[in-house]
Amino acid sequence: MIAFSHAVVVSLIFAAADFSYACRWYIYSSMELFDQQAQIETDTERPLAERMRPRRLADLFGQEAVTGPGSLVRHAIENDRIFSMILWGPPGCGKTTLARIIAFETESHFVHFSAVLSGVKQIREVIDEAKKQRQFQRKRTILFVDEIHRFNKAQQDAFLHHVESGLITLIGATTENPSFEVISPLLSRCRVITLNLLSDEALGQVVDRALADVPAGLGGLGLALADEARRHLVNIASGDARSILGSLEVAATLTLAEPPPVEGGLRSITLAHVEKALQKKALLYDKQGDEHFNLISAFHKSLRGSDPDAALYWLARMIEAGEDALYVARRMVRFASEDVGNADPFALRIALGAMESFRFLGHPEGDLALAQAAVYLATAPKSNGVYRAWNAARKLVHEKGALPVPLHIRNAPTTLMKDLCYGKDYRYAHDYKDGYAVQEYLPEAIAGSLFYFPTERGYEKMIAGRLAKWREIKAKKKG
Repeated sequence: MIAFSHAVVVSLIFAAADFSYACRWYIYSSMELFDQQAQIETDTERPLAERMRPRRLADLFGQEAVTGPGSLVRHAIENDRIFSMILWGPPGCGKTTLARIIAFETESHFVHFSAVLSGVKQIREVIDEAKKQRQFQRKRTILFVDEIHRFNKAQQDAFLHHVESGLITLIGATTENPSFEVISPLLSRCRVITLNLLSDEALGQVVDRALADVPAGLGGLGLALADEARRHLVNIASGDARSILGSLEVAATLTLAEPPPVEGGLRSITLAHVEKALQKKALLYDKQGDEHFNLISAFHKSLRGSDPDAALYWLARMIEAGEDALYVARRMVRFASEDVGNADPFALRIALGAMESFRFLGHPEGDLALAQAAVYLATAPKSNGVYRAWNAARKLVHEKGALPVPLHIRNAPTTLMKDLCYGKDYRYAHDYKDGYAVQEYLPEAIAGSLFYFPTERGYEKMIAGRLAKWREIKAKKKG
């Protein structure tokens, strides 16, 4: 009989335990991989959006700025140098999908963690599992935290050491601004990757892929999508891939419930099917066509005409038809300067605030900020004085060219410039009564030219009185 020391026996026991764990994990991982593949190919009970979730970078549409050739994320994947990151973007833009693709492409152990349902205890369990993955599988653990902004400070603190040590690679997903919602120490250890709403073209690619895919999508069911139905799906989706696939799936179900064509051809998913699926009528609208320009024109003219009711109607028409809300917001910012101007200087801040509010909130919460701005702009006093003055100034610049700056208002930082009379006889306005010094600021060739003629409306009435007084003083001084 062979005698073993106590230390050797203990070592053998731990080695056996480790080997047992490794065997169990190998079997589990193999079964899990098989189950995932089988599920992708056969599980039609899952929502279409889940079945069509891309598994490789080449299948991810609409985020080329983030995942395209030469991008930081693609470079990290291709060189197996994954870093911790926060994916920030609106719903349905591909945050979860991108995280899964990164794990799949790099053959990492992937853990999906919900900030809503999990706490510090579950974090500790993930850390323990990550240690075992590293020890037995030589695998990196990618911890994907959905809605990371819902974690409190203590929960976020629990990640810090393990992210810093490299035990886990953290990929957080949030629809909120990470600067406000993620603690600074954690944010400093991650790169913020911004994802955008999908373009109409990208949404179309998502639909085409779903219609063509046989094992996971709607391919092989004998379905075709009518052009007007396709346009309506894209307009209503507002850049959300999950939304458009959900709507397409319901519309396809409605189509398949009807009797097949007499001649055995393809069943067409029509606009009526899509409208019924969405419970929403398609509005006459084309983002690139005449109706786009007709509606924005009607909106702008309603604001200019001080009709808040009409402005709200045209705003609702555009938003409900799927117009880019930020396009409408930009038009209101322009309107604030062009048609309100200094009659109400606060209007520009209101318009900018509405645009930023929508950017922060998105649909539908942010729609109200746009409505508030539209009502404010419509009911504000109007003036195109600044607009006319700007156009007049630009016209004169083009006519007269680059006229020399008068010597007395030139900058004179050196002795040489002062010897050349730069800045000579300049009158410092604060040294004069009411802070106004009479002197000419325009080039000699156009001296006395006037561009700005404020109205008698709103705050501009005060500007008009002040400006008239200064111009009168200047005229008397010259006379």
